[in-house]
Amino acid sequence: MSQDRILQQFIQSEQEKQKFQATVNELTEECFDICITAPGNKLGSSVEQCIKNCVDRFIDTTNFVANRIQRSAFSPTSSTFD
Repeated sequence: MSQDRILQQFIQSEQEKQKFQATVNELTEECFDICITAPGNKLGSSVEQCIKNCVDRFIDTTNFVANRIQRSAFSPTSSTFD
């Protein structure tokens, strides 16, 4: 494998890590703002459930959008969000 190819793969891998970290940070901020109304020493069960639901919905939404975009790539005449 050439040095250029190895470098390209490394850069792509680092970019993917950076995107993932940005997504995690965004998710953390959103769910914190939604679920934590009064910070304390410990998370209550309702806050834990809220965070779990928030994360689950975020993942569901991300997967939904990704699937729609992927489908629209194979069917350019259809709208992305039919």
